[in-house]
Amino acid sequence: MSEPALQRHCHTIFPGHRQRRPAEQFAAMAAWCEQHDIDHDVYGNGELIQSFEAKVAATLGFEAAVFCVSGTMAQVTALRLASADRASRLVALHPTSHIFVHERANYQLLDHFQALPVGDRHRPWTAADLLAVPDRLGAVGMEIPMREIGGQLSTWDELDAIKRGCRERGIHLHMDGARLWEAAAGYGRSPAQIAAGFDSVYVSLYKGIGGLGGAMLAGSREFVARCAEWFRRQGGNVIHRSPYVVAAAMEFDARLGAMPDYFKRTQFLYAALRAHPAIRVNPAAPQANMLHLHLPVDRDSALAIRDTLAREDGIWLFNRAGHGALPATSIVEIYVGDNLLAMPDDALRLALQRFADRLAEPTGAGSHRHTE
Repeated sequence: MSEPALQRHCHTIFPGHRQRRPAEQFAAMAAWCEQHDIDHDVYGNGELIQSFEAKVAATLGFEAAVFCVSGTMAQVTALRLASADRASRLVALHPTSHIFVHERANYQLLDHFQALPVGDRHRPWTAADLLAVPDRLGAVGMEIPMREIGGQLSTWDELDAIKRGCRERGIHLHMDGARLWEAAAGYGRSPAQIAAGFDSVYVSLYKGIGGLGGAMLAGSREFVARCAEWFRRQGGNVIHRSPYVVAAAMEFDARLGAMPDYFKRTQFLYAALRAHPAIRVNPAAPQANMLHLHLPVDRDSALAIRDTLAREDGIWLFNRAGHGALPATSIVEIYVGDNLLAMPDDALRLALQRFADRLAEPTGAGSHRHTE
């Protein structure tokens, strides 16, 4: 049974929002389009996409925003142009930056810019991390929150100091805001308050929002126009953006409105996890509606336990698993969305207990094998 089929078999699903199959998703999009009399855009020109770009820009407190088919294209383009503007191709990134971890050296192989790892990979940035760099930086790319370390945030005071330090040194400050909407509840501030002081911000239209894909890049009107031109030059000029925009626009207000509730549910999940000390949680307290669980079994065993719980108990705890730093350990991520928000408290506690019981079985490291 494939992973999607196995997950559909489950009645108790922890991560994210309920996944609609294509027929259901497209039917909902069609109904929304009919209700709002939506036409296709043509190469990014159209009332729906342009009004949605303006809405996202206003939500973030910027002059303009532009749709891009992927955050990967949006971010390296923004950082390349920003660093070139400042006559320094050196861009500071956290060691766990998406650009380093997931983008297959695109910045290097496509000659976008030179990247400098800055800071401790296990901790969020501090202003001191950046001020200690003796080189003249063209740009800084800062992820908020930092996904690879469990959704951690720099403190509000540190974030202010980072903004001030970049401004004083003439450095373009760019935000990887793939999960910015989630950070707003953790900070207790609006997205515009967090984004104030950044020169550009990328946000995802599918992660927390639940759309089909795509991204928005916000900044000054002139900077956004230049980035949009480079998106076209790089093959991002698809004739109709409307499927991506509709899928995001129809969920946007509701998802942003639910973020405080997702955060409260994350706090409840943390409290429930205290009953299972063998499951280590990162960060130690919620900072966004996501977290990492550090498990006392290797990656293959974690995946085998997940699949067994799905088949035998109808419980789906997590999607992917990664290798831990220590032998016979692993790391899994949980994003708290509609699934956990709607789950009865007793069902949540029971699922965690079943999971903890499986983890405690004396199977031995590596004895559970997972078939990719």
